Amino acid sequence: MNFHVLTLFPEMIEQGLNTSILGRAMAAGYISLTATNIRDYAAPERKGRVDDYPYGGGAGMVMQPEPIDRAYEAVTASMEKEPRVIYVTPQGKVFNQSMARELAQEENLVFLCGHYEGVDERILDKIVTDHVSIGDYVLTGGELPAMVMIDAISRMVPGVLTNDASGEIESFYDGLLEYPQYTRPVEYDGRRVPDILLSGHHVNVEKWRREQSLIRTRERRPDLIPTATLTEEDQKFLRKLEEKQI
Repeated sequence: MNFHVLTLFPEMIEQGLNTSILGRAMAAGYISLTATNIRDYAAPERKGRVDDYPYGGGAGMVMQPEPIDRAYEAVTASMEKEPRVIYVTPQGKVFNQSMARELAQEENLVFLCGHYEGVDERILDKIVTDHVSIGDYVLTGGELPAMVMIDAISRMVPGVLTNDASGEIESFYDGLLEYPQYTRPVEYDGRRVPDILLSGHHVNVEKWRREQSLIRTRERRPDLIPTATLTEEDQKFLRKLEEKQI
């Protein structure tokens, strides 16, 4: 998986992602990351400036289409096919685990990070395939959302995580929140690890964990239940919760 980020702040992308699990995955060749500075493709007479006043008036500046177009052409010149291009915007579809899993199937992904008051619509129409948001709020630029998405997508790429199962068996797997986790000591500040986790009975442990995921999702994110992947046992358990039998 190759990530390409078109940005005004490449050092922010590189420093934010070249550590921990993703840094090791890059070193091992499972993923690659290229942050391209859009300013490098500004017209010579502009001396690195890539923004201008908006037609029709209004506050702020708008990123020009030409530098972005040139940067995009340079990044994609050696690709065999046109990649999916993600424009990070609060106007887009909200990013989720299902989208991360889908995007992880791509060979190349290009992220376009906007700044100022936005990006000239003509370049968005020309190159962008996906408008994506990480939530209903506004940030100063697209770099942080791009890093969030790259992190989540990378976890779905085979080999990135040392434990193949851990990329999936976490929050939002099957659309449910993750079950509670515990480690040593057995007792801390008067609170014990649930006995079931000390039993060594793996079938019962997995059943407990699934039920805890259902309980936690129902309590904290009930909006996820209608779209979650539920077994007949899951549905039976939820009905018991509704009836306050357990």
